[in-house]
Amino acid sequence: MAKSNFLNLDNLSFQDFDENSELIPLMTPEDEELINNESLPESLPILPLRNTVLFPGVVIPITAGRDASIKLINDANKGGKVIGVVSQKDEAVENPTAKDIYKTGTVARILKVLKMPDGNTTVVIQGKKRFAINEVITEKPYLTATISDIPEAKPAKENEEFRAIIDSIKDLSLDIIKESPNIPSEASFAIKNIESDSFLVNFVSSNMNLKVEEKQELLKINDLKERALQTLKFMNLEFQKLELKNDIQSKVQSDMNQQQREYFLHQQMKTIQEELGGGVSSGEEIEDMKARAKKKKWDDKVKEHFEKELAKMQRMNPQVAEYSIQRNYLDLFLDLPWNEFSKDKFDLKRAVKILDRDHFGLEDVKKRIIEYLAVLKLRNDMKSPILCLYGPPGVGKTSLGKSIAEALGREYVRISLGGLRDEAEIRGHRKTYIGAMPGRIIQSLKKAGSSNPVFVLDEIDKLSTGNQGDPSSAMLEVLDPEQNNEFYDNFLEMGYDLSKVMFIATSNSMNTIQPALRDRMEIINVTGYTIEEKVEIAKRHLLPKQLKEHGLDDKALKIAKPQLEKIVEGYTRESGVRGLEKQIAKMVRYAAKNIAMEEAYNIKVSNDDVIEILGSPRMERDKYENNDVAGVVTGLAWTSVGGDILFIESILSKGKGTLSITGNLGKVMKESATIAMEYIKANADEFGIDPEVFGKYNVHIHVPEGATPKDGPSAGVTMLTSLVSLFTQRKVKKSLAMTGEITLRGKVLPVGGIKEKILAAKRARIKEILLCEDNRRDIEEIKPEYLKGLTFHYVKDMSDVLKLALTKQKVNNAKKL
Repeated sequence: MAKSNFLNLDNLSFQDFDENSELIPLMTPEDEELINNESLPESLPILPLRNTVLFPGVVIPITAGRDASIKLINDANKGGKVIGVVSQKDEAVENPTAKDIYKTGTVARILKVLKMPDGNTTVVIQGKKRFAINEVITEKPYLTATISDIPEAKPAKENEEFRAIIDSIKDLSLDIIKESPNIPSEASFAIKNIESDSFLVNFVSSNMNLKVEEKQELLKINDLKERALQTLKFMNLEFQKLELKNDIQSKVQSDMNQQQREYFLHQQMKTIQEELGGGVSSGEEIEDMKARAKKKKWDDKVKEHFEKELAKMQRMNPQVAEYSIQRNYLDLFLDLPWNEFSKDKFDLKRAVKILDRDHFGLEDVKKRIIEYLAVLKLRNDMKSPILCLYGPPGVGKTSLGKSIAEALGREYVRISLGGLRDEAEIRGHRKTYIGAMPGRIIQSLKKAGSSNPVFVLDEIDKLSTGNQGDPSSAMLEVLDPEQNNEFYDNFLEMGYDLSKVMFIATSNSMNTIQPALRDRMEIINVTGYTIEEKVEIAKRHLLPKQLKEHGLDDKALKIAKPQLEKIVEGYTRESGVRGLEKQIAKMVRYAAKNIAMEEAYNIKVSNDDVIEILGSPRMERDKYENNDVAGVVTGLAWTSVGGDILFIESILSKGKGTLSITGNLGKVMKESATIAMEYIKANADEFGIDPEVFGKYNVHIHVPEGATPKDGPSAGVTMLTSLVSLFTQRKVKKSLAMTGEITLRGKVLPVGGIKEKILAAKRARIKEILLCEDNRRDIEEIKPEYLKGLTFHYVKDMSDVLKLALTKQKVNNAKKL
């Protein structure tokens, strides 16, 4: 039996298949009866097959390379999807005519057509019923012929001899599947699920290793019982060949005994070593390891463990697989920097200079880092702190780690934890596993060559949980100062002291970090930059860096502050400076191209040059919009990439008082809208709203940029203001933005991300900001230069919000409710 794709077979009806289905249907007796009752057309397009025969009910893929065949398939696929399929007598004939094909074929239905990259067309077809060619009508552009039906003679259901033949075919098919290494075991499910006797015979005939002539003879037999008998004969012959082949292979394999196999492998190893110029003997390896061990600074416990493992290696046969595993294990022991520490440079003034040199702004962050270094200097034996730099992308969290390492004079190590889902990546594999390795922590220490590097754990918030355990739980021991002096790696099989390592984690969000892991870290909030800071960073760091990377000197391009500010405001929308660096890189590439092509360009970039190189400004949507429409209010939001403004829109339409909310909102944000609506209904008299209005109008709330997911409670006050403005048709105060959570009691609660939201408000030219009274302390912690040009209003309950946010003036074209 030929190898056939029995996978993805299901007991589906022939009628259930469609072009989008991934399953190959099996024909049922009901399908067979339906097909037999179908009348055939008088003529059909004829598709000649080179090296196979299609049987009724069987699904096969055909690759068509001939132009005539491709046109036939395309025409039929657009039409009734029914074609005639016959086999060629000689597969070498390129353009077969009437004399080159058999007269008996199978009507087929096209199930799926696939265009292949090489220009060929692959078509999946299923046989329906047999036919005979009466006369070939045309040969161009492809064969068409008149056909007639060939009825099939079926034995009676109670015919015991026929039942015995069918049962034998099933049993023998299962035996062949079991014996053949080329047929997947799943094929047995297909055989067991076939209900139609006729389809079983055809299915087996189609998948046997027979010549085209032999399969064609089977197809021509009209009597089903006779065809089944002939099929069974061929199957018996194939099964005998398969048994003989398997028997011969097992005899040949048993002739090579274990001793011969080992001798053969030893000779191969010896030859390889000779080719490489002679290998190191196991005795020399052990002596070399002993010499290296004398130079190590390990304590008695580690030394005792190493000597024990080395003695175990001495007793091993160098040719066994375990020998190389043991050798790798001992090599790791010798490569690890046991009790080897770099000397810290506690010149804090120098550290301040390095941090200021590498990072503009971030004063609070740098201050806290210097405080940590000061404590380390005074105590000297203090366990290193676990810092977590938390903030939006592109603000310099990872590079801060590198600057700290330089300031301390320690080695710098970084591992990216984004998407890591295997616990063994942290703890390592036990060395008994094939391909076992130590975890990334131990590997990085080996690479650093020091036991007290500055170790940056990048993107710790993006650790994932997979089938191989929870890596964030494995990090608990690494980042716990009370435990990490005995960090256990599965490969190392003993504790390693991590207490002198200075771990610095970076994170874009705190929500996804496991609470127990978050508890072990000191959180330092690295907030975004103001426009002025971005301009200064671009001038001091980004432009010189890009000029250097593009092979240009400092005089090749000069961008003044007004132009840098234009780039920041018009082409970037971020808290960090990564996008800004990309825009500056475009400017530098423009200069590099002109220099390379010896063309003139403006070294001092003008506003027109910025537009010419970068195109029209794209970030105008951040700007504040007018207050001419009722129900449109500006809110402040926090995202993982920094602060942003968003607009809450609401509208009334005549209806029964339903509330609908759109804009890809999360559950919490939808609940804020419901709370605002219910609060307004409960206090309608206070707001001057007729309670009957709520039953006459439907309310729809929408938050634009519907493709972006939004959630959180901080839009509560914004939604409240939007709805009251809608029901009263009063204008919202101009150039005002707000943020705060609301409750059914009418209270306004504080929210987070205040600095990021203020930066977003400044970008949008907002003049006034409405906040919860409890957020006043957040504002007081922000530098005065961040707050220039902004007026803050602090509120405690919703009535305060509406007094400040809504004017007494009605909007233009106000609705009469």
